[in-house]
Amino acid sequence: MRIDQYIDHTLLRPQATQEQVWQICTEARQYGFHAVCVNPVHASLVSHELAASRVKTCVVVGFPLGAAPKEVKAFEARRAIQDGAVEIDMVINIGALKEGRYDVVEDDIRAVVKTADGKALVKTIIECCYLTDQEKIMACEIAVKAGASFVKTSTGLGSSGARLEDVLLLRQTLGDRVGIKAAGGIRDYETARAMIEAGADRLGTSSGVEIVKQALLV
Repeated sequence: MRIDQYIDHTLLRPQATQEQVWQICTEARQYGFHAVCVNPVHASLVSHELAASRVKTCVVVGFPLGAAPKEVKAFEARRAIQDGAVEIDMVINIGALKEGRYDVVEDDIRAVVKTADGKALVKTIIECCYLTDQEKIMACEIAVKAGASFVKTSTGLGSSGARLEDVLLLRQTLGDRVGIKAAGGIRDYETARAMIEAGADRLGTSSGVEIVKQALLV
């Protein structure tokens, strides 16, 4: 298993500096990660640093609460794509999902998918820690219907991150229709491998370097 290609090397801390962002870009090129995932303010820097590599630029939208209007999320996505993003990780309207306003959730996702318009892959962050299993299943179905390419477990800033049982449930629900990104709390090779074996196609983690180093020792 080449675990490096599963990893979205992530830096989403509010105090992240340009120097730290530059460093994770350097690491991503060195270790062959799939993408670097950052906040929108760093999109231009990341896309510039990765321009001569195969590593992709991933930017979060509506992060971390998902509570912005759909028009704001669409604007964020448009600007991120203009700045070089080719992957968008958007947080869904979690409150609307819990209220059963599924049309609002679908419209929210669709606004970003429409803005991406094939120029960027859209992953929907459903923040599993706040949802019942039935709500997770519904979130998956809505994401597929709205045209998303991935369902992502977590922002990494909720009450818990990725859990194996959630990845298994998402894969059972989604089948092979869209990808799954597990994110939050993935800090070692054994956890990363378990997530992949449970059905994750991508891993969001700030511990990518450590995970790859540990994989070489197995």
